[in-house]
Amino acid sequence: MTSVGTKRIFLLSVIIAASGLISPAVALAGGIAFGLLLPHPFESESRDLSRLLLQASVVALGFGMNLRQVVHAGASGFVYTAVSIAFACVAGILLGRMLSVHPKAAFLITCGTAICGGSAIAAIAPITRADDEDMAVSLGTVFTLNAIALLAFPIIGFALHLTQPQFGLWAALAIHDTSSVVGAAAHYGPQALTVGTTVKLARALWIVPVALATAAISKSSTRIQWPWFILYFCLAAVANTYIHAGAPLFAALAKLGRSGLTVTLFLIGSGISKATLRKVGVRPMLQGVVLWIIIAALSLWAIRSGLIGI
Repeated sequence: MTSVGTKRIFLLSVIIAASGLISPAVALAGGIAFGLLLPHPFESESRDLSRLLLQASVVALGFGMNLRQVVHAGASGFVYTAVSIAFACVAGILLGRMLSVHPKAAFLITCGTAICGGSAIAAIAPITRADDEDMAVSLGTVFTLNAIALLAFPIIGFALHLTQPQFGLWAALAIHDTSSVVGAAAHYGPQALTVGTTVKLARALWIVPVALATAAISKSSTRIQWPWFILYFCLAAVANTYIHAGAPLFAALAKLGRSGLTVTLFLIGSGISKATLRKVGVRPMLQGVVLWIIIAALSLWAIRSGLIGI
């Protein structure tokens, strides 16, 4: 296929994703199919756009949420995420050593799994002075598992008859990227979306202390990237809760956020190519898979047994 034809298919796919005619899971699956079957015509532009669009979409989704629910879920989720992140970091580092994964790649995979996928890797990689290969391996591992999670988690949740708050909490604790947490939770239901988004953002806040600790240990002076979009999400929820005159506008913005999220997932999926999978290799992928399964299984058990909940 010609370069022009590939560009047309890509742009048409983006338009379909933005139209609201397909679900986030379908958009991600379509993106993965595009990435595996066709050469990406806008690889670097797509990567940059997906990061910005994700943050803007999350902020827009805040206009559809009630502040009281956000605060309740966030307060409970902050404790759960602290425990899960500490456990994931220890387990991930040990697994990396056991499997002889390159230390920097193993640490990035661990941080991506523990906190918030590609965002955590992008924030921490400069601090550790990771090279391009370490970045490619860690991002490839996390993005691949992230895609699987978005497709598999709703199926498992429905099969186990999880309530919406249970599923939202599970998705927030066990799925890597914010985009896939929101996508899976939106598919499951509105309560799941509120809980999943809020707890996941509480989890994402841990980028800052983990990055600071990494900088202190490695004696790095690299500037920390603050996740400002989380503050804007909270301000959007404040506006939706107290400024009743803006309800029609806020509803439109929340709908726009869902469309933006669907496009984001297509863009992320399109970045997973055969070359990416080859770069990852067996041992880093095995580290990511085992760590992910452990966290997903333990968090699901804790939620279903009533040890944790929103």
